[in-house]
Amino acid sequence: MSQKPINLLEYESLAKQHLDKMALDYYASGALDEKTLIENRSAFDRYKILPKMLRGVSQRDLSTTILGQSLSAPILIAPMAFQCLADTRGELATATAAVKLDLGMVLSTLSTKSLEEVANYGKKLWFQLYIHRDRNLTRTLVERAEQAGYQALCVTVDAPILGVRECDRRNQFTLPPHLEIANLTSMKNLKIPQTKGESGLYEYFATQLDPGLTWQDLEWLASITKLPIAVKGILRADDAITARECGAKAIIVSNHGGRQLDGAIATIDALGEITAAVGDKIEVLVDGGIRRGTDILKALARGAKAVLIGRPILWGLAVSGEQGVADILSILIQELDNAMALSGCAKLQDVAANLIKQL
Repeated sequence: MSQKPINLLEYESLAKQHLDKMALDYYASGALDEKTLIENRSAFDRYKILPKMLRGVSQRDLSTTILGQSLSAPILIAPMAFQCLADTRGELATATAAVKLDLGMVLSTLSTKSLEEVANYGKKLWFQLYIHRDRNLTRTLVERAEQAGYQALCVTVDAPILGVRECDRRNQFTLPPHLEIANLTSMKNLKIPQTKGESGLYEYFATQLDPGLTWQDLEWLASITKLPIAVKGILRADDAITARECGAKAIIVSNHGGRQLDGAIATIDALGEITAAVGDKIEVLVDGGIRRGTDILKALARGAKAVLIGRPILWGLAVSGEQGVADILSILIQELDNAMALSGCAKLQDVAANLIKQL
């Protein structure tokens, strides 16, 4: 492609030329037959927009506040591991782009730049946390995030074990020698192992993360931090209610990008029941399959307060580093602004449930 990409799908196509097979397969693939991965995107097509006319949309305001943080648009960057596989600056480039657009970023526990280093570049940062078997290690990660100025914790709960990702297994995924899990090597020298016939990440999850987690562990986490907690990986209304009761201030409706339980419900489909159940008692966000500003509009109409963007960030990062990430975010903001204007919505509060119809 000789011209600069103008949408997220073009960035995805071009990124394939910039990534080696192991990195591309790790970023792009889902679990088993990838039914949920595919459904996350196709499910948006079942929701049709019913635009309102003559609503006075000459001035539009996309700004919002999530867990007390003001954002220029209802968009955060989802937590994604190993971003230096796409670009040498990795998470630093992503954080810098988020600052330029005045958006939020969630940093993965499994980042290839340390949370302290990323904090020197980012501003509106959350730290995504996997609760390890070693609770002292987990507690230390929380303390480091607090000290570095992160403004929320994002606890991933849908990965008691790793989903079966056949591409990673076939490739025997591991990090190249020059990269490391920057947040953990300085503490416990934890690394992604090289395992014959298996994904190194699968082995890491099996040995380091705790599959015995319960809601009591979420209560424990809430007891050791003053940071607000967002629980990521919720797909049921009853789990959303329990998360709030256990101290969560936000939930993220997510199926891990189709990388965990294949056959799980698409996030846009799960969203409506969850937002109806919790009302305004907890902030609800959603990720999975969002590729257009109209997708964001539909998610907002289904009750989400904001969305998280995952893989497209990696495509932008692979194509042109920090500028690519900024381009991805700018495209989504511009498309959302256009969709709001054409739908008769001057501000986010105008996006109501009756703006869409499910077919």
